[in-house]
Amino acid sequence: MLFLKRQGILFLCICIVLFLSGCWGRKEVNDLAIIVAAGLDKKSDEKLELTVQVYTPKAGGGGQQMGESGSGGGGQPVVVRSAEGVTIADAMSKLQQLFPRQLFWGHAEVFIINEKLAREDIRPKLDFILRHPQLRDRSHIYVSKDPAKKVLRLTPPLERDLSEVLRELSMLKTGIEITIKEAAQMFIGDSGASALPLIEVLKSQPPAEENQTIAYINGTAIFKKGKMVGTIDGAQTRGVLWLRNEISQAVVTVKPRIVDGYISMVLLHSYTKLIPSIENGRWKITLKATTEVDIINNGTVLDITDQKTIEMLEHKLEKDIHNRVYSALAIVQKEMNADIFGFSDAFHRSYPDIWNKNKENWDEIFPQVEVLIETRAIVRRPGMVTRPSLIPEEEVVEE
Repeated sequence: MLFLKRQGILFLCICIVLFLSGCWGRKEVNDLAIIVAAGLDKKSDEKLELTVQVYTPKAGGGGQQMGESGSGGGGQPVVVRSAEGVTIADAMSKLQQLFPRQLFWGHAEVFIINEKLAREDIRPKLDFILRHPQLRDRSHIYVSKDPAKKVLRLTPPLERDLSEVLRELSMLKTGIEITIKEAAQMFIGDSGASALPLIEVLKSQPPAEENQTIAYINGTAIFKKGKMVGTIDGAQTRGVLWLRNEISQAVVTVKPRIVDGYISMVLLHSYTKLIPSIENGRWKITLKATTEVDIINNGTVLDITDQKTIEMLEHKLEKDIHNRVYSALAIVQKEMNADIFGFSDAFHRSYPDIWNKNKENWDEIFPQVEVLIETRAIVRRPGMVTRPSLIPEEEVVEE
C-alpha cells in the first residue's frame, strides 16, 4: 500500500513537470537596453521628441564615453539618443531602430517634460506611462525650463548619471516630490489640478565644460486640467508644502528686534491639518500647524536659554510660516485658481452632500475660500552650547 502511494506521488510530480513553462520566454540582460531616464520635448505642432538615457555597464571603472554618451563623473557611462513621433509610442518604435538591443523600461525612474510641451495637455503623455506594462508608476516626474534632451545629456560630477542626481534630490525633499501615480491621482481628483517639481540646469563652474553640471529642483510648475498654467519659486513652494503636510526639511532664519545678527533654526518635526467648514454659504479652511525646531546658529549676543528669547523666536517662526503660506495662496489660489492644496478633497470628505451639489462650481468657489492659519512653534533645543559662542559673558543680553 505504501509502495503504491509513493508511486502515485511520483507519477503526479512527473505530470506537473510536463506543464512547467521553463525559460522559453526569457530575456537575457545582454539583450536589453536598460532605460534609466526619459524626456519629452515639443518639435512641432504634430510631433514630439522622445529622448532616453540608457545605462551601459560594459565600460567599468573610470572609463568615459563621449559623443552620444554622457558619464556620471568616474562612474558608469550612459548613452543618450532621441527620436521623433506623433505619440510617445510612435517615437519609441523609431527609437528602437537606433539600438541593437531591446529597449527595457523597467528601471526608468525619471521622466522630464519640457516647459513648452507642459503648456499643452500632458495627460495623453501620462497615459502611455501608466499603460505600458514595464513602466513603474512610482517613477518621479519633473518639468524642465531647458529642453529635456539637453538635461539628459548633462554629465554630473558626483553621481553616475542625471537620473541618479534627480532621484537623490527628490529623496532629500528640498522641494515638492511627485511620482507618476501621484500626478495621475491629482489630475483625476476633485480639483483637476496638479503640481510638479520644476528643474533647471545649474551653471557649470570653470574649468569644467558647459555640460559637466547637474539639473536641480528650483520651484514648482502648476497644472490645471492637464496644462501648465504657471510656476512658483522655492519660498512659495515651502508654503505649498506646509499646506499639503509635506514639509520635512527647512531652515528658518530670523532677525531679533533689539540686537544685530541672525538666529537660524532647523525643522525637526511638523504636522499640519486642514479643517474645512461651511457656515452661511461661506467656505472656510483652517490650517492647524505644529512645528518643532532646534537652534543651529546664534549670530547674536542674545541668551537663547532665556524664556523671553525663546518666546520671541517661536513668534518669529510662526510669522514666517504665515508669510510663506499666504504668499503661496496669493499666487496659486487667487491668480492661477488651481487647487493643488487638497481643499476640494477636504470639503468632499467633511460635507459630501454639499460638495456633490457644488462641485461643478468649484472653479468659482475655490478663489473665494477663506484660509485661516493657526500655528504653534516650539523651540526644543538650543544646540550644543547655550550661550553665544566666542562672546564674553558680560556682553550677553536677554530679550
